[in-house]
Amino acid sequence: MPAKVTTVFACQACGAVSPKWLGRCPDCGDWNTYMEEARAEAVRPLPTRGLAAPVAWEENGAASAPRLSTTLPGLDRVLGGGLVLGSVVLLGGEPGIGKSTLLLQAGRGVAAQAREVLYVTGEESSSQVRLRAQRLGIREEKLLVLAETDVGRLLAEAEGREPGLVIVDSIQAVRESALSSAAGTVSQVREAASSLVRYAKARNVPIILIGHVTKDGSLAGPKSLEHIVDAVVSVEGERSSSRRILRAAKNRFGPVDELALYEMTGEGLSEVPNASAALLSERRAGLPGSAVTAAREGTRSLLIEIQALVGPSLPGSPRRVAIGVDAGRLALLLAVLEGSGLPLSPREVFVSSTGGIEVGEPAADLAIVAALVSSASGRALPEEAVLFGEIGLLGEVRRVPAAVSRVKEAAALGFKTIYLPSGNAGEAAGFPDLEMRPVDRVEELVAELGETAAVRPPRR
Repeated sequence: MPAKVTTVFACQACGAVSPKWLGRCPDCGDWNTYMEEARAEAVRPLPTRGLAAPVAWEENGAASAPRLSTTLPGLDRVLGGGLVLGSVVLLGGEPGIGKSTLLLQAGRGVAAQAREVLYVTGEESSSQVRLRAQRLGIREEKLLVLAETDVGRLLAEAEGREPGLVIVDSIQAVRESALSSAAGTVSQVREAASSLVRYAKARNVPIILIGHVTKDGSLAGPKSLEHIVDAVVSVEGERSSSRRILRAAKNRFGPVDELALYEMTGEGLSEVPNASAALLSERRAGLPGSAVTAAREGTRSLLIEIQALVGPSLPGSPRRVAIGVDAGRLALLLAVLEGSGLPLSPREVFVSSTGGIEVGEPAADLAIVAALVSSASGRALPEEAVLFGEIGLLGEVRRVPAAVSRVKEAAALGFKTIYLPSGNAGEAAGFPDLEMRPVDRVEELVAELGETAAVRPPRR
C-alpha cells in the first residue's frame, strides 16, 4: 500500500514533533534543536485473526531460558547474569571511552562458544574493525564483520545466517531506507531501533546497540529509544585515565545498581579483580579530611575514600561543592552538624568521592560527617577505620542493609576499626578481630573525634 509522506519538525534532543519550526523546544527547553524531517507513514490494515495467539504463563519457557554469557564476568554481572535471548541492550559512552573494544571482546567470548556473532559497523570499514580485532588478539572465525548502514540489508543478512548475537555500531549510523531523513535524526534512530527490536523478539536473538552521548553525558537521540530497549548500560571514565566504570541505568532482567571496574590496556579492557584495593590505591592516610566508607554497589561492597575540605570564612555566601556525592544530602548533613555544635555555615565546604565512583546511598553519611569534622578540626581519623551509617534529620545514626558484607570487605583489606550504627552492631558481632565502634548519634562521633572547629580558628 502506498505510503503517505508528511513533513514535520522534530526536536533532535527529546523527539518532540511540531508541524512548524520552533526556536525552543517546549518539551525539553533546548534551543535550535528542531529539524525538518520527511516521514513516510504507511497506512496499515487492521489486524486480522490468526496472526498471534496468547501463550499461557506456564508454556512460555521464560523461567528456564538460559542466559548467553559474554565470558566477561563484569559485563555479565552488570547485565544480571548474561544476555537474555531476544533482549536488546543499549551501550552508551563518550567517544573513545572503549565501547567498541568492549563489545569486540564480548563478541569474541560468544563466538568462542561456537555461536556466530554478526558485528555490524556503520562508522568504520571492515578492515578498520579487523585491525582493532588483531590488536586485541581476536582470531575467532565465527565473529563476522559487516560494514552496512541500511537496516533492511542488515536484517536480511541476519535472517540468512541466524547468528547467536548481533552487535550494531552504532544506532546513530544506520538508517531506514523508507525514510528520507539523514542517519542520526530522531525519526531514523527511532525507526531503526524499532526494526531491530522486532527482529530480536521474533527470532529470539540478543542485540547490542552502541549509542552516542551528548555534551551533557546523556544518550543522544529520543528518550523513547531508552524505553524500547531492555537494558541501558553506560561506560564511564575520564579520558585522561585508563580506568573505566561499567554500570546499568536500566535493566528489565536484573538489578540497576551493579558496577564493574575495568582498566584499559593494550590488549583491551581488563576487569580489575579487587575494585576496593584499586579505589584506595592512591589514598594518603594520616591526613585530615579523609575517611573511608563501605558503599554498596549491587551485590558488592566497595571501599571508597571520601575527602572533605573545610575552607576559611570568606565574605559573601560560602560555597558548598559536592563531587560524586549527593548535594542535597551534603546540605542535610551540614545542617545536622550545625545542630550538633559544629558551626560550618560561614565556612566553604568541598566534599568529593575519589576514584570516579558516585556514592548515592545514605550509608556514606557517617563517613562524610567524619571527613568534615576531621578537616574542620585539623585532626586525621584513625588510618585503619571504616565508617558507614545513615544520618537522620534529628542527628540519629540509622541502621543500613548488608552490614555484614561491608564489614567483610573492610576486614579483607586489613581495616581494624569499624564505626557503624548501633542498630547494626549485633549483625557484625561475628568479627572478634575487629574493633566495633557503634554510633547512636552524631554528637557522639563529633566528641570522639576530638577537637572540633568550634574551638579552632579557621586557617587563613
